[in-house]
Amino acid sequence: MNYRSLIPPFLILLLFYIYFIFSKGGGSYVDEYVNIQKDLFLTINGHLSKFPVLQFNLTQLGDVLIFFPLLTVFMVYSPKLWEGLITSALLSLIVSAGLKKLFHVPRPAAMFDNDTFVIIGRTLTGNTSLPSGHSIATFVVITTLLFAFMPNKNRHKIIWTFLMLALGLMIAFSRVGVGAHYPFDVLIGSTIGFIVAVLGIRINARLNWLVWMKNKKFYPVFVVLFAAWIFAIIQKIVADNLLIFYFSIVALVISLYLILKSYVQEKN
Repeated sequence: MNYRSLIPPFLILLLFYIYFIFSKGGGSYVDEYVNIQKDLFLTINGHLSKFPVLQFNLTQLGDVLIFFPLLTVFMVYSPKLWEGLITSALLSLIVSAGLKKLFHVPRPAAMFDNDTFVIIGRTLTGNTSLPSGHSIATFVVITTLLFAFMPNKNRHKIIWTFLMLALGLMIAFSRVGVGAHYPFDVLIGSTIGFIVAVLGIRINARLNWLVWMKNKKFYPVFVVLFAAWIFAIIQKIVADNLLIFYFSIVALVISLYLILKSYVQEKN
């Protein structure tokens, strides 16, 4: 992987900027941003919200507390993947928070009559719509997996890339399905997530600051972390009894077993 992979996402962001500039009608940038995609938002929300349970489960994967556990097995078998993932995730927190504060775009529930579209789950009304943080987090994970397991043959590369990007967009657009974000929030957030993941992987390769994760003497730290993680997800189950939460817990339990097994074998 090299920096040339950043050219397409930066071109996508440029196209969004050009489209917005030429679509502006003279009002405030927030009103213009919302109005140029209002019909698209209502259409997508109307279609996706017909599957409320699916959308509510999918949108949880934009939360690293739920998505990351599904990958914890790689802490044992591919710690390098986690080094890049953690670096990218930390970078994404900074980027997401900074851009949300910069753009200060109100959520759909704050701009539209709530009776005109479907809201699934909590009603969000803050000025934190652009970009979608869930979409950034989703594509940090998707992009890391995309490059970590990229096949060698070109035909397989195309298929793998298509499947991973399709999965990422399906998760990201659930944010529109639950009424939490506009379509552009999701597309821009997904693009930023891809960029952040590539930069995070490159930064980690240069700094190598998480190399200690490979050392099994630190496994007790992960045991405590995973136990706390399981407890946190149980708290979510109490609030919203969703199937995806159980997948995350099962993944954590399996990873916890593998880490304990590996640690005990190392000690013996």
